[in-house]
Amino acid sequence: MVFGLLTFAVFIIVIIFSSIKIVNEYERGVRFTLGKYSGLMTPGVSLIIPILQTWQRVDMRLKTVDIPSQDCVSKDNISLKVNAVLYYKIQSADKAILQVEQFSYAVSQLAQTTMRNIIGEFQLDGILSQRDKISDKIKEIVDQATEKWGIDIERIEIKDIELPENMKRVIAQEAEAEREKRAVIIKASGEVMAADNMAKAAKVLSSAPGAMHLRTLQTLNEISSDASSKIIFAIPIEILEAMGIKKK
Repeated sequence: MVFGLLTFAVFIIVIIFSSIKIVNEYERGVRFTLGKYSGLMTPGVSLIIPILQTWQRVDMRLKTVDIPSQDCVSKDNISLKVNAVLYYKIQSADKAILQVEQFSYAVSQLAQTTMRNIIGEFQLDGILSQRDKISDKIKEIVDQATEKWGIDIERIEIKDIELPENMKRVIAQEAEAEREKRAVIIKASGEVMAADNMAKAAKVLSSAPGAMHLRTLQTLNEISSDASSKIIFAIPIEILEAMGIKKK
């Protein structure tokens, strides 16, 4: 009799302890009674009736999903590989459990498919220069699809774009040609500016008596520092006039 009472007491204690569930602050619990959804379990201590009730724990914190490298084709038919990272949070724990099986896997697959489709809408130059625009467009589409699952997409970022080797060489040649074009334009602009300044200087020298003579002497002084230089001196008309020799 005593043994039976002791056994019953132990059984009751085991039942009580097994029915106590602790939900952390960053979690929610989805309770099922006889297989039917019967409510959410908030943070703290909750009771579960053994055998009759079951529950699933859902982490509500921000989750990070790595979108593996995808083989994509741009609008101008260039093959490339693109990978990205996705951040999402569970907004409704019951929807995430009831509406979709393995919601994390579903979000990852949806993001991969959407990224391939969106990349195909842009040309290569746009893909390389408009990463933010592409990321926002992918986020918008994925967020609309996952809203009914109780999932909110916080952010999607394209991490890396891998190009074929031949395309890398073509882009490098294009960049080199662009820099050469800029160098030629800058040099030509400098020559134009120099010609303008020389024309202005010639006008000033021609308008001032003796200015050409002084400039010639200054030039001779500058080149005379090198003893190995041979100077062929052309006498300007102004010097002859200054010496009193008139041109015939």
